[in-house]
Amino acid sequence: MILYMSCFVLFCIGLYGVMRKRNIIKIITGIIICEYAANLLFILIGYRMGGRAPILAHGTVIENMVDPLPQAVVLTTIVIGLATTIVLVTLAIRLYEKYGTFDITKIEELKG
Repeated sequence: MILYMSCFVLFCIGLYGVMRKRNIIKIITGIIICEYAANLLFILIGYRMGGRAPILAHGTVIENMVDPLPQAVVLTTIVIGLATTIVLVTLAIRLYEKYGTFDITKIEELKG
């Protein structure tokens, strides 16, 4: 139970960074923390105490197997999270080149 609460706390820390900070780099860091919290929650959902790896071997009976689906979902979300982070950092760099600041309150007249 405490691990699920730690996921919630980690997600709330990331959400605080996204909602309250005005620096683009800190906002990106908050988004990354939220992604890690969601990945940790998926891993915790698939975990079983004393569970075995889901490897099928000939002539063995598999009992108490760890669920492989959340592991596959986490691998996919890691790749998607990396792509999202690259796009966000690229956008932050372009905004810095144009406006000379990472502070979103000082960036004015955002035109396409």
